Amino acid sequence: MSQPATPLTEQEQQQLVRRIGRAMLPALPPDWQRVRAEYRAAGRHIEVDLAFTAADGQWRPVRPPMEVVALFGQLRAGMHTADRGTWLSAVYEIEAPSSFAVDFNAEDEPRWRNAPPAIGFQDELRTFPRPDDRVPDWLRRRAGLPPPVEAGGLRTAHVYDGRDEAGRPVVRRQQVDPRLRDALLAYLEAAPVVLAARHLDVDEFVPADQDVPLNFRTDGAWVWAGAVPHYLRKHGLPPEPDLVRHIVDRDFRVSEVDEATRERAVAHITGS
Repeated sequence: MSQPATPLTEQEQQQLVRRIGRAMLPALPPDWQRVRAEYRAAGRHIEVDLAFTAADGQWRPVRPPMEVVALFGQLRAGMHTADRGTWLSAVYEIEAPSSFAVDFNAEDEPRWRNAPPAIGFQDELRTFPRPDDRVPDWLRRRAGLPPPVEAGGLRTAHVYDGRDEAGRPVVRRQQVDPRLRDALLAYLEAAPVVLAARHLDVDEFVPADQDVPLNFRTDGAWVWAGAVPHYLRKHGLPPEPDLVRHIVDRDFRVSEVDEATRERAVAHITGS
């Protein structure tokens, strides 16, 4: 699998997008109303789903033409850049007669039918390299890479996984094993506070509530906001998976955090 010597221009990308749309049409019956293609790839592992609706609104799968598969691959390779890699999944929707939208995802793990083995993700990073700080944690784990080391040797736990178009928090994590919940909470709330405000913050999931602690804690390896244990306790929101694994590996025991490490954590939080 090769990639182009230079990225495609914006105009060339748009031309390819239109060609993909036209290439779907031979697989559809004359009475189609909407069509949706989903492309997922990691290295040489490729999955493509194609489905359409007719007047009854029911989605029906069809075999995607090989031209569709090939053109998606060309587009993915042509959109690679050295500073961010390329996208891992795309959803292309057309509504008759000619309205269409394409969404590309370069950060979140695709919803695989059959997840590729580690070598597939390693091949992805060799073929479409990206800076180390642009490799998502899930991709790093899948490829068998060690976790990144952040400034001062500390990692910051993300409270959630991003925001949707309306600005609401988005969570894409497996629920915590109920048998671990209390031990996780005890650990998260036992680590020393290194930075705190006097007031409380608004609950992003229940805006009418203003009960979220505005503080930060560290165990010398990770830094997390008071919202992490608060949302776990109140809403069952699981902490970042890497942080959960770290706590389990430590057998839920918080180590002593010396003054130098606390100062380094404050500098890490404030960016000073």
